[in-house]
Amino acid sequence: MWTADGAVDVAALARTRARHPEAVAAAAAQRTRRALLGPRQRLMIIAADHPARGALGVGERAFAMADRADLLTRLCRALARPGVDGVLAAADVLDDLLLLGALDGKVVIGSMNRGGLAGAAFELDDRFTGLRPQDIERRGFDAGKLLLRIDYDDPGSLRTLEAAARVVDGMAERGLPVFVEPFLCRRDTHGALRNDLSAAAVSTSLAIASGLAGTSAYTWLKVPVTEDPADMARVMATTTLPAVLLGGEVGDTAQAQQRAYERWRAALRLPTVQGLVVGRSLLYPGDGDVVGAVDTAVGLL
Repeated sequence: MWTADGAVDVAALARTRARHPEAVAAAAAQRTRRALLGPRQRLMIIAADHPARGALGVGERAFAMADRADLLTRLCRALARPGVDGVLAAADVLDDLLLLGALDGKVVIGSMNRGGLAGAAFELDDRFTGLRPQDIERRGFDAGKLLLRIDYDDPGSLRTLEAAARVVDGMAERGLPVFVEPFLCRRDTHGALRNDLSAAAVSTSLAIASGLAGTSAYTWLKVPVTEDPADMARVMATTTLPAVLLGGEVGDTAQAQQRAYERWRAALRLPTVQGLVVGRSLLYPGDGDVVGAVDTAVGLL
């Protein structure tokens, strides 16, 4: 399912989906699985679940992730690099990657709540419209991920908080890890949602996420690096749960990328931090060199 120039052949994918939809389940059943933590005991995960929430932009490029062939080609290049452990995505992207044979021996993390569409009035009522615990178990995936944004002024946050707790319970009942990505947030004067990356806010969000559900035995945290990297040790002291760092937006310039890499490098030394989950900044680097960006991030581990 590849074109002569090494890009994903969308026409071939579409034909398989139209004529042989059962091929997705067959590919999932045949996929070679691995432990969540490999021999390095560190994780390098490529995130690509943004489109399912209507978040298609990368920096100034408003629809960078809207070209599915391009996104899949970038993902396959990233997943093929040494040291990359797996991918985080919604069901449609994971189905494509299964059909492409790109997930053998990789950690597969299913994105679970995508109902909080980017920019919507109901963004914080972030319902679980993606993979369910039973879907992740049935398809032999390795973990789930949920986004938990909390605005003390928005009642929709409470519904998301309660739903998230029940999903954590459902994953734990199946012995499946779940990565919880918590933020305290608020709307600015224009109504846009802004995440608070201060040390106090991140610590509070980690405390809330750690206490969700009937057990935290299978809960991991997906943590943003604070505005001041010096605060990260204090932030991560809030919990004993294993954590991975969220890459977030890093900017298009070489200087911005270098600053991000240094912040990640420092935070990766903390005892509860087990790795990185990075998406757009590696798949769409400012210089266009996906392989170089991924290899640099892997080197930080």
